[in-house]
Amino acid sequence: MSDQPDDEQPNPFKGTPFEQLFSGSGLDFSKLGLGGLGSPGGPGMPDLGALFGQIQSLMQPYDGALNWDVAVDIARKQVAQHPDPSATAKQSDAVADALRLADHWLDEATEFPSGVTSTAAWSRAEWIVGTLDVWKVLIEPVAEQSVNGLSGALPAEAQAQAAPLLGILGKAVGAMLATQVGSGVGELAGEVLTGSDVGLPLAPRGRAALVTANVSAFAEGLDVSEDDVVLYLALREAAHHRLFSHVPWLRDHLIGAVTDYARGLEINAESLQRRVEEQLSGIDPTNPESMKQLVEGGLFDLPRSPAQSAALERLEIALALVEGWVDEVVGQATVERMPAAAKLQEAVRRRRAAGGPAEQTFAALVGLELRPRRLREASTLWASLRTRQGTEARDGVWLHPDLLPTSADLDDPLGFREEAAAPESLSEDDFDAELRKLLDGDEPEAPEDPLAKKPDGE
Repeated sequence: MSDQPDDEQPNPFKGTPFEQLFSGSGLDFSKLGLGGLGSPGGPGMPDLGALFGQIQSLMQPYDGALNWDVAVDIARKQVAQHPDPSATAKQSDAVADALRLADHWLDEATEFPSGVTSTAAWSRAEWIVGTLDVWKVLIEPVAEQSVNGLSGALPAEAQAQAAPLLGILGKAVGAMLATQVGSGVGELAGEVLTGSDVGLPLAPRGRAALVTANVSAFAEGLDVSEDDVVLYLALREAAHHRLFSHVPWLRDHLIGAVTDYARGLEINAESLQRRVEEQLSGIDPTNPESMKQLVEGGLFDLPRSPAQSAALERLEIALALVEGWVDEVVGQATVERMPAAAKLQEAVRRRRAAGGPAEQTFAALVGLELRPRRLREASTLWASLRTRQGTEARDGVWLHPDLLPTSADLDDPLGFREEAAAPESLSEDDFDAELRKLLDGDEPEAPEDPLAKKPDGE
């Protein structure tokens, strides 16, 4: 027979993904409404009050789904494990000079004017602080959906009875996620070369920045002078700023893909229960470090929903188009000026395509790839369009997101808008005749829309 009193509330998690965690704990759920955590159960049963007291002691109060103070502190401690000197005055001047020269060269390679309003030579820690506001926008929705999904996976009656406990558990998960975010951002800070190195607009608008310690480390592995490396990276940074400054919808388009990914996060109670059962095998619930493994071990690494897959595809294509455009524009700006540019272009391409340990850590954390898998195809597409129709036509594609190349276009980069090649030049008399037709209303039949998609198979 059970020792449980007849008037004691049953476990509200019964039949839910959390039943295995809380069943038989001796927890008096009737007291949860008053904020009580109950008392230890029978022999060998964990004291959940002590457990959550330990977890709570690891956290400071914070707002939102993720403790950003903890995340930043962990990221800064991560970069502090290696020398991270601030840039000298000489280095700052060199970066500013390189960015000015880069903007001058880019004037001849793109229709977009300069987007740089200030320059910076950052340490790794300064990169963390300088990009923090955008990281919050990117990661908060994913963290919020993950934390809220804990209660969302429960039946309504269980949510009501277990609200105080779930609140504590949610804060614990937020602290755990902060640890992972801080570690991931800290590792990225040890690798990034510029403010826009991951393809997303992380730095403040108009602030062009190079991370000097990482640039020097990158240059050591190349048979190219560090001055050339600084100039080439300045060209890429300045090109990114031109694009993001003069394509007003692009920033929201990229960040919106990340937000849509978060909204598409679906926590299915049945699948989560299976994961709980798998992850709890061998877990000691009295050990907070062991509880941390619930997150790090993949408890919240749930299958992608269709909405998430669509958002990820949109993000991947957009990142490839951004990086491909930058690749093509910088190539044009340096083709007759910088003999080392081809070698540097290939080095940057390999680096972006392969990704590093930090990018893999971030991908595992939020399920997002920061590298453009189809950079080469995108660069070829932009170069082909410029060759056939000119710089203005190439840059004009950025007028509206609906004009952007699709995944199918990247499959055939040389064929993008092939039917829209520039028409043969008209004589002055022919031009006047066509103009008169338009003014008189005698407009010829409109040709087929060059932007219309062809039927499959053509």
